[in-house]
Amino acid sequence: MRANQRGFSLIELLIVVAIILIIAAIAIPSLMRSRVAANQASAIESLRVISTAEVTYATTYGTGFSTSLAVLGPPASGQGVSATAAGLVDDTLAAGYKSGYTFTYAANNYNAATNTWNGFSLLGNPAVYGQTGGLYFFTDQSFVIRANSTVAAASTDSAVAD
Repeated sequence: MRANQRGFSLIELLIVVAIILIIAAIAIPSLMRSRVAANQASAIESLRVISTAEVTYATTYGTGFSTSLAVLGPPASGQGVSATAAGLVDDTLAAGYKSGYTFTYAANNYNAATNTWNGFSLLGNPAVYGQTGGLYFFTDQSFVIRANSTVAAASTDSAVAD
Protein backbone atom coordinates (compact mmCIF):
# COMPACT_ATOMS: atom_id res chain seq x y z
CA MET A 1 0.00 0.00 0.00
CA ARG A 2 1.37 3.38 -0.94
CA ALA A 3 1.85 6.01 1.75
CA ASN A 4 -0.52 8.55 0.17
CA GLN A 5 -3.55 6.19 -0.01
CA ARG A 6 -6.29 6.64 2.56
CA GLY A 7 -9.12 4.38 3.76
CA PHE A 8 -9.67 1.18 5.63
CA SER A 9 -8.29 -2.21 4.78
CA LEU A 10 -10.58 -5.18 4.23
CA ILE A 11 -9.53 -6.72 7.53
CA GLU A 12 -10.44 -3.55 9.45
CA LEU A 13 -13.89 -3.47 7.83
CA LEU A 14 -14.51 -7.14 8.60
CA ILE A 15 -13.59 -6.59 12.25
CA VAL A 16 -16.05 -3.69 12.51
CA VAL A 17 -18.83 -5.75 10.89
CA ALA A 18 -18.09 -8.65 13.26
CA ILE A 19 -18.32 -6.34 16.29
CA ILE A 20 -21.66 -4.95 15.07
CA LEU A 21 -23.02 -8.49 14.59
CA ILE A 22 -21.94 -9.50 18.10
CA ILE A 23 -23.66 -6.46 19.61
CA ALA A 24 -26.83 -7.22 17.60
CA ALA A 25 -26.78 -10.86 18.74
CA ILE A 26 -26.71 -9.67 22.35
CA ALA A 27 -29.39 -6.96 21.94
CA ILE A 28 -32.04 -8.68 19.80
CA PRO A 29 -33.18 -11.29 22.39
CA SER A 30 -33.59 -8.53 24.97
CA LEU A 31 -35.70 -6.54 22.53
CA MET A 32 -37.86 -9.58 21.82
CA ARG A 33 -38.44 -10.18 25.56
CA SER A 34 -39.38 -6.52 25.95
CA ARG A 35 -41.90 -6.80 23.11
CA VAL A 36 -43.46 -9.92 24.63
CA ALA A 37 -43.73 -8.19 28.03
CA ALA A 38 -45.34 -5.14 26.42
CA ASN A 39 -47.85 -7.33 24.54
CA GLN A 40 -48.75 -9.14 27.78
CA ALA A 41 -49.27 -5.84 29.60
CA SER A 42 -51.45 -4.64 26.72
CA ALA A 43 -53.49 -7.86 26.87
CA ILE A 44 -54.13 -7.43 30.60
CA GLU A 45 -55.23 -3.85 30.05
CA SER A 46 -57.47 -4.92 27.14
CA LEU A 47 -59.17 -7.46 29.43
CA ARG A 48 -59.76 -4.68 31.96
CA VAL A 49 -61.16 -2.37 29.29
CA ILE A 50 -63.54 -5.05 28.03
CA SER A 51 -64.64 -5.91 31.59
CA THR A 52 -65.35 -2.25 32.33
CA ALA A 53 -67.22 -1.95 29.03
CA GLU A 54 -69.33 -4.97 30.00
CA VAL A 55 -70.39 -3.34 33.28
CA THR A 56 -71.21 -0.12 31.45
CA TYR A 57 -73.16 -2.03 28.79
CA ALA A 58 -75.14 -4.00 31.38
CA THR A 59 -76.12 -0.89 33.34
CA THR A 60 -76.86 1.22 30.27
CA TYR A 61 -79.01 -1.20 28.29
CA GLY A 62 -80.45 -3.41 31.05
CA THR A 63 -79.93 -6.59 29.04
CA GLY A 64 -77.14 -8.01 31.13
CA PHE A 65 -73.77 -8.49 29.50
CA SER A 66 -73.30 -8.17 25.74
CA THR A 67 -73.54 -11.11 23.38
CA SER A 68 -70.23 -10.45 21.58
CA LEU A 69 -67.24 -8.13 21.42
CA ALA A 70 -68.60 -6.61 18.21
CA VAL A 71 -71.65 -5.34 20.14
CA LEU A 72 -69.29 -3.31 22.34
CA GLY A 73 -67.65 -1.74 19.28
CA PRO A 74 -68.34 1.60 17.66
CA PRO A 75 -71.43 2.19 15.52
CA ALA A 76 -71.23 2.57 11.76
CA SER A 77 -70.40 6.00 10.41
CA GLY A 78 -73.30 8.40 10.89
CA GLN A 79 -75.15 6.07 13.26
CA GLY A 80 -75.78 6.62 16.96
CA VAL A 81 -74.83 4.25 19.74
CA SER A 82 -77.28 1.45 20.50
CA ALA A 83 -77.50 -1.94 22.19
CA THR A 84 -75.99 -3.51 19.04
CA ALA A 85 -73.17 -0.96 18.61
CA ALA A 86 -72.48 0.52 22.03
CA GLY A 87 -69.25 2.36 21.21
CA LEU A 88 -67.58 1.25 24.45
CA VAL A 89 -64.38 -0.20 22.93
CA ASP A 90 -62.43 0.71 19.80
CA ASP A 91 -62.90 -1.18 16.55
CA THR A 92 -59.57 -3.04 16.91
CA LEU A 93 -60.52 -4.52 20.26
CA ALA A 94 -64.09 -5.19 19.08
CA ALA A 95 -62.59 -7.29 16.26
CA GLY A 96 -60.87 -9.47 18.87
CA TYR A 97 -57.20 -8.86 18.08
CA LYS A 98 -54.78 -6.37 19.61
CA SER A 99 -51.02 -6.24 20.26
CA GLY A 100 -50.31 -9.86 19.36
CA TYR A 101 -53.22 -11.29 21.35
CA THR A 102 -56.50 -12.78 20.17
CA PHE A 103 -59.54 -12.21 22.39
CA THR A 104 -62.38 -14.73 22.44
CA TYR A 105 -65.61 -13.67 24.13
CA ALA A 106 -68.63 -15.77 25.06
CA ALA A 107 -71.80 -14.69 26.84
CA ASN A 108 -73.23 -17.28 29.24
CA ASN A 109 -75.75 -17.83 32.04
CA TYR A 110 -78.76 -16.75 29.98
CA ASN A 111 -81.87 -15.97 32.04
CA ALA A 112 -84.93 -16.51 29.84
CA ALA A 113 -87.28 -14.96 32.40
CA THR A 114 -85.54 -11.58 32.22
CA ASN A 115 -83.99 -12.02 28.75
CA THR A 116 -80.52 -11.18 30.10
CA TRP A 117 -77.04 -12.63 29.94
CA ASN A 118 -75.74 -12.84 33.52
CA GLY A 119 -72.22 -14.01 32.76
CA PHE A 120 -69.42 -13.99 30.23
CA SER A 121 -66.00 -15.48 29.70
CA LEU A 122 -63.13 -13.78 27.94
CA LEU A 123 -59.91 -15.42 26.81
CA GLY A 124 -56.77 -13.56 25.77
CA ASN A 125 -54.41 -15.90 23.93
CA PRO A 126 -51.11 -15.00 22.23
CA ALA A 127 -51.37 -15.20 18.45
CA VAL A 128 -47.97 -16.92 18.33
CA TYR A 129 -46.93 -18.34 21.69
CA GLY A 130 -43.45 -17.19 22.68
CA GLN A 131 -43.24 -14.52 19.99
CA THR A 132 -46.24 -12.29 20.67
CA GLY A 133 -46.84 -13.40 24.26
CA GLY A 134 -45.92 -16.01 26.84
CA LEU A 135 -49.07 -16.11 28.96
CA TYR A 136 -52.68 -17.03 28.36
CA PHE A 137 -55.29 -14.88 30.13
CA PHE A 138 -58.88 -15.40 31.30
CA THR A 139 -61.53 -13.28 32.97
CA ASP A 140 -65.25 -13.56 33.54
CA GLN A 141 -68.05 -11.74 35.38
CA SER A 142 -65.95 -11.94 38.58
CA PHE A 143 -63.56 -9.45 36.85
CA VAL A 144 -60.51 -11.31 38.20
CA ILE A 145 -57.87 -11.68 35.50
CA ARG A 146 -56.20 -15.09 35.60
CA ALA A 147 -53.11 -16.36 33.79
CA ASN A 148 -51.57 -19.64 32.70
CA SER A 149 -48.20 -20.11 31.03
CA THR A 150 -48.83 -23.45 29.30
CA VAL A 151 -52.48 -23.77 28.20
CA ALA A 152 -55.51 -21.53 27.76
CA ALA A 153 -56.29 -19.97 31.12
CA ALA A 154 -59.47 -20.78 33.03
CA SER A 155 -61.31 -19.74 36.17
CA THR A 156 -59.17 -22.14 38.22
CA ASP A 157 -55.83 -20.48 37.41
CA SER A 158 -53.94 -18.03 39.60
CA ALA A 159 -54.95 -14.39 39.58
CA VAL A 160 -52.67 -11.86 37.91
CA ALA A 161 -51.19 -9.45 40.45
CA ASP A 162 -51.98 -5.78 39.88
